[in-house]
Amino acid sequence: MKAVIAGYLMGCGLGFVTAKWVVRSPFLQKGLLPLGNFMASIPIIGIAPIMVMWFGFDWQSKAAVVVIMTFFPMLINTLAGLKSVDPLHADLMHTYAAGKSQIFFKSQLPQAMPFIFNALKLNSTLALIGAIVAEFFGTPIVGMGFRISAEVGRMNMDMVWATIFVAALAGSLSYGALALLERWVTFWHPSIRDKRS
Repeated sequence: MKAVIAGYLMGCGLGFVTAKWVVRSPFLQKGLLPLGNFMASIPIIGIAPIMVMWFGFDWQSKAAVVVIMTFFPMLINTLAGLKSVDPLHADLMHTYAAGKSQIFFKSQLPQAMPFIFNALKLNSTLALIGAIVAEFFGTPIVGMGFRISAEVGRMNMDMVWATIFVAALAGSLSYGALALLERWVTFWHPSIRDKRS
């Protein structure tokens, strides 16, 4: 869990900050989005052993895998959200001579929140998957990935299914918690209002 939480926070945080920086530059958008698609197509089972070689067998290697898996979904979703600002809102902010920080916090960020929460929910499951896959290669005696690998070798399928169930439950709970937070934060958004009515 330490690797999942640390990697999730770092990956999502870096993706958000990068998107805020990139949204101002069409040149960087054209360069980073293809790179994001390229990174998303690299199989995680190929990245995990490299991260273990670089960062060792402790939780840092699993966190590095999680960062790689969560960075680009957050970047792409946040970038799409920040670019989806209603032109009327943008004109209104310019009319009132709003500064860059005011435009960001009062217009761009609120309208991007549904996109950001989509990335957070997606990444909550990707982070767990990435950490488990990394444990196949980088944990000699502990972790869900190690447990699945060891028990498959012993043909102890009850333990394998139990571990899979626990992982699925953890992913579902984190997804559900973020969905509740999204309803609370974006209560004003039409998609949330329509569900309540």
